[in-house]
Amino acid sequence: MLATLKIVAGAALLLAATLLHAGERLIHREHSAYNGTLLVSEDSRGLRVLRFAEGGARQSVVMPGDPDHLELAYVRALPAALAWVPRPRRILVVGLGGGSIPRFLHHRLPDVVIDAVELDPGVVKVARELFDVREDDRLRLHVADGRAWIEATPQRYDLAVLDAYGASAPPPALITREFLAAVRSVLTDEGLVVGNLWHRDFNPLYDDMVRTYLEVFGEVSVISLEGVGNKLVLSGPAAAQPERDELLRRAAVLGRDLGLRHDLDRLLRAGLRPPDSQERAGRVLT
Repeated sequence: MLATLKIVAGAALLLAATLLHAGERLIHREHSAYNGTLLVSEDSRGLRVLRFAEGGARQSVVMPGDPDHLELAYVRALPAALAWVPRPRRILVVGLGGGSIPRFLHHRLPDVVIDAVELDPGVVKVARELFDVREDDRLRLHVADGRAWIEATPQRYDLAVLDAYGASAPPPALITREFLAAVRSVLTDEGLVVGNLWHRDFNPLYDDMVRTYLEVFGEVSVISLEGVGNKLVLSGPAAAQPERDELLRRAAVLGRDLGLRHDLDRLLRAGLRPPDSQERAGRVLT
């Protein structure tokens, strides 16, 4: 019986490995009460990938030991938020994944305090043990429901990053008018919220989600990303300014100051735009 169980377990591991992308090997698998299965793989370069299902989307990609390595397109674009908020003092990240965003911000912004909130304790465990996320007095990981945590916190943030996804979609409670109103209430007077949204080709609620940002914040900018299904939506008091040319100038400076390995100025120049007619015609989610 024991031998049979070992064969079955080995076959299951082999099946999972075959469902990964070519060149990746499975290094960790565990059950999650919130996300079904947590799968961590590693490719030939040493990049580690977090997925929530066999063959599922890459939730996070991290190079252990190198917080400056930004692999996914939307993560590469996210530092552009600092063109709107040049000197944040406190940053909130909702949705941890492998921690590529808080790791980078923690490494490159030494005067900033970062709170990262994640519902799934398994994700936090994996981020700590396999994705090189190190907590200290400037980077704090909180195992909590993101909406409940935001509604209860007394803190105010200069920048809020909304990046909470399950295997196929963000939690419904984190895309409503009521949730975004709670996010607005924890922003400073010159704060900004950045949402990572899957585009309408992959997400039937995409236009509704952008419309809901417009309803709550009034000002919205979109960063379209070439060749991928993600869009970044930026809202809040800071979204009303500065002008496009000044944003591009700041992005060029940011690229140098942050030691980015990609051209943030070009990315912003190609992708920054106001909401289109379909996005404006969405319905408000409640």
